[in-house]
Amino acid sequence: MKRSGWTRRESLAGLAAGGALAGAITSSCGKQSPESKAEARVEAGPPAGHERRIAWWRQARFGMFIHWGLYSVLGRHEWVMENEGIPIPEYEQLAGQFKPKPHAARDWARLAKQAGMKYMVMTSKHHEGFANFSSKLTDYCAPKKGPGRDLAAEFVEAARGEGLRCGFYYSLMDWHHPDGALCATDEQARRRFVDYIHGQIRELLTNYGKIDILWYDVPWPLDAAGWESEKMNNMVFQLQPDIIVNNRNKLPGDFSTPEQRIVAEADKDWESCMTMNDSWGYQKADDNWKTPKTIVRNLITCARGGGNYLLNIGPKPDGSIPEESVRILTSVGKWVDQNQSTIFGAERCNVARSSYCNFSRKGNTLFIHVYDWPGDTVAIGGLKTRVKSARLLVSGREVKVEQDELRARFTGLPAAAPDSLATVIAAECDSEPAQDMVEIVRKGRKRYKA
Repeated sequence: MKRSGWTRRESLAGLAAGGALAGAITSSCGKQSPESKAEARVEAGPPAGHERRIAWWRQARFGMFIHWGLYSVLGRHEWVMENEGIPIPEYEQLAGQFKPKPHAARDWARLAKQAGMKYMVMTSKHHEGFANFSSKLTDYCAPKKGPGRDLAAEFVEAARGEGLRCGFYYSLMDWHHPDGALCATDEQARRRFVDYIHGQIRELLTNYGKIDILWYDVPWPLDAAGWESEKMNNMVFQLQPDIIVNNRNKLPGDFSTPEQRIVAEADKDWESCMTMNDSWGYQKADDNWKTPKTIVRNLITCARGGGNYLLNIGPKPDGSIPEESVRILTSVGKWVDQNQSTIFGAERCNVARSSYCNFSRKGNTLFIHVYDWPGDTVAIGGLKTRVKSARLLVSGREVKVEQDELRARFTGLPAAAPDSLATVIAAECDSEPAQDMVEIVRKGRKRYKA
């Protein structure tokens, strides 16, 4: 269910419907320089060195997203500047009111580790244009305004302190910069704005040591040629040879980013990013929290499809984490701690169909995650692979298996669920687990006339 929580794509679609901006959105960048036109060719696949650089990320599976900025002061969604039409001079006053407590990021990192997350990504600059990092290119940044210090540096220090990988989110779109919209139709404005954006990205990847992820967002109003995205990525990899980048600067990047939904893309690395309620930034009235059970199911679904789950928190203006987020992630972390072997390093799984189970896989081991406990027997229809043995993962208790041409039945189970979020049965198969409901069950099941 969606309330105020539009995705970025939906929000941009809403802008397009406004009429006056539609032309700017659909056009790339008006007159382009010869250099930018040369950028028009688009990479056919991920950048060079992809397999080496992405290896750790494929094992990680679970990360924390952090949306934090001036919008947190108002507490009315991260798109508040745009959605409420707040004039820039009025919005700028928030920069003096944004005064977070020192080293708030240490609490984020501790919670991320407790939840079983392996990496963190923080907004270095959101669409509002305010930089949480030290920038020589603007005075509209944390060290020169209310915080009085470099929030990005504190974030990196906190993540490293907990042994977590870290990355920066960076919005290409900028509502504050005078050329942020004008660049679509004015070549001189485009040149100034693209130089500014490239310059800030250079600062981010030069001043904070090793950075593992650069998470671009919203390339409005330019295309890859207008942004000079190939040049942008080349600079990024020169500065950080081991970094991975996403696909939101209009190039394929190392991984794709379905938002607020889980889409297992074939032959691609992908990461589903989601909110814990309906908002990315702090929204004090948003009480539509996902339950720990829903988050665990989403994490399993991502692992099943060979993807990652980037789950967001929206800290309060002082940097403290909403109590609901702490409660939910603490519960999730207890489940992950006991069942981590089913998530981290999980491979794409060709078993998906059940009304009360979810699945993940490592090699020939099928992990059956039972989230709605049926009692004595768990049955999986259409399993093509022979099950050699099975056990309850956490307790190690052996589970009896009965299997015929239609189904595999796991019997003699406890009457009540051992784990209310999801109880895992580890089934050892004689080959990679696979399921075919149509050929085995729908077509193969004998039918009799009444």
